[in-house]
Amino acid sequence: MKNNQTYGLLNGINSPGDLRKLNADMLPEVCKELRQDIIDELSCNPGHFAASLGVVELTVALHYVFNTPYDRIVWDVGHQAYGHKILTGRRSQFSTNRKFKGIRPFPSPDESEYDTFTCGHASNSISAALGMCVAARRKGEKERHVVAVIGDGSMTGGLAFEGLNNASSTPNNLLIVLNDNDMAIDRTVGGMKGYLLNLTTSNRYNRIRHKLSRALFHWGILNESRRKSIIRFNNSLKSMLAQQQNIFEGMNIRYFGPIDGHDVKNIARVLKDIKDMEGPKILHLHTIKGKGFAPAEKSATVWHAPGMFDKETGKRILTNTDGLPPLFQEVFGHTLVELAKKNSKIMGVTPAMPSGCSMNILMKEMPDRAFDVGIAEGHAVTFSGGMAKDGLLPFCNIYSTFMQRAYDNIIHDVAIQKLNVVFCLDRAGLVGEDGPTHHGVFDMAYLHCIPNLTIASPYNEHELRRLMYTAQLPNKGPFVIRYPRGRGSLVNWECPLEEITVGKGRKLKDGKDMAVISIGPIGNIAAKAIARAEANGLSIAHYDLRFLKPLDKEMLNEVGQRFSKIITVEDGIIDGGMGSCILEFMSENDYHPQIKRIGVPNIFVEHGTIQELYKLCGMDEENIYNILISNQ
Repeated sequence: MKNNQTYGLLNGINSPGDLRKLNADMLPEVCKELRQDIIDELSCNPGHFAASLGVVELTVALHYVFNTPYDRIVWDVGHQAYGHKILTGRRSQFSTNRKFKGIRPFPSPDESEYDTFTCGHASNSISAALGMCVAARRKGEKERHVVAVIGDGSMTGGLAFEGLNNASSTPNNLLIVLNDNDMAIDRTVGGMKGYLLNLTTSNRYNRIRHKLSRALFHWGILNESRRKSIIRFNNSLKSMLAQQQNIFEGMNIRYFGPIDGHDVKNIARVLKDIKDMEGPKILHLHTIKGKGFAPAEKSATVWHAPGMFDKETGKRILTNTDGLPPLFQEVFGHTLVELAKKNSKIMGVTPAMPSGCSMNILMKEMPDRAFDVGIAEGHAVTFSGGMAKDGLLPFCNIYSTFMQRAYDNIIHDVAIQKLNVVFCLDRAGLVGEDGPTHHGVFDMAYLHCIPNLTIASPYNEHELRRLMYTAQLPNKGPFVIRYPRGRGSLVNWECPLEEITVGKGRKLKDGKDMAVISIGPIGNIAAKAIARAEANGLSIAHYDLRFLKPLDKEMLNEVGQRFSKIITVEDGIIDGGMGSCILEFMSENDYHPQIKRIGVPNIFVEHGTIQELYKLCGMDEENIYNILISNQ
């Protein structure tokens, strides 16, 4: 625990109960210390920075006003929850944040009773919180409050609107706090952005209305049925006078705000005023992402997760990448521009990840041919399908873990019609410090059963470029290319753009004792293990499957006929993945080799570095080598 004078108040806060003992006049100082503590910690232990700075005052006010953990706070996504973790008994452990076996990167009920629901994917907070409201009512816990904290970026997700719609018609006292900073990871896009920026209502008006309604209920003049009729009339009157329709009050959800999200005393006062009001309500706060750290305020996208930095100068401490292979994401971005210059049908689509997936390269070069659709993965897929139906060729880039949210859209809106959409699944496989909500390990298992899909994974950067070129050729249908987070293996990544025959794998090297079949960049790790094993006298054939669908039957027949021992290696879930497909093929074609599958076991893998997680899952070079040796 830090004991210096900088943290005079924070040092005494080991739980929200300690916070609630303080006078409200002391809250600004708590916020100052909490913000500085986050800056101190993240300058040397990288994580999600700007979002947590932006909600310091809100975090303090929520835990000050509400009786957590009995009262429920449901965070959306969880990028902003570092202050919450520090105030809820994890300050002494916070230096282990995002580290292997340390505290988790996002709120998790497995870690703390204050973390009420799993965080990581956007837009789920309203639905989850509404469910908690119904549960509390069902159990007779009338005094339990439930708060959903959602950002304007997450509010673009369809699930958020589904939750709002249900909240408007289900008996509940849910409070939704809308943290409006005009940002997701990149700048928020779409009509909701402009709407929220302009939405206003009077705090004084709301206070008077609340006090009057309470009095009328007390006197027996007002009942629930009359209250709803009056609200509808009142909302119509407000809309006419303000010349603006309030979408929330149009759904019978009381609206308060917008208020300054960095005035902690006022936030606490408003929360106290509205927390016991009957019915669903929304409090709209304007905040600044990166608040209190000038570089982050000026460039919130860069400072979303900036890595290590000098907390005094604000200078980021960047790793020297000279002479290193490029990121797969960079190769994708530059290759997409190269292809788009030659093929006028190519369009780019991403759901709120233009910087992360490097779609911003196309956006800068050809702004009329790239779309950031906001946090809306299902829409991104169907939007791409609509373009493809009328002759365009969209490259729809979605992180593998987020593509899970668009599963029906892939089947119903693209695959059935055999539409020419190229799905680029970024961050496929284990992704490292972001943990179980972000690992992209399920895509091969959940996609290979869908008819009409082509599914491929590149061994290196050259293969990525050639697969992208192949996917944009005429009549290829829906084409999936999965590749991992991080760097490839080739410094000289540029190469001629040549077609790869769909469904054709390749033999990387011959051998006679056993066969290794890999798919994707993890094949490079397998190749190193094979080289070590061959130095011990083994002769091992190595096949790069390339295509999970369609399988290269000619190549697999060769393997089945020649080898009695087969080892499969994949950066994905073992159950239902590439190894399972190999097992099915061998069984169906009456081959009976001994097959050992290497990949992600059927667990939700924790967070840590890629190297640590590969070792945990037995996918590292050493374990592959040991398996090769033991199977000779």
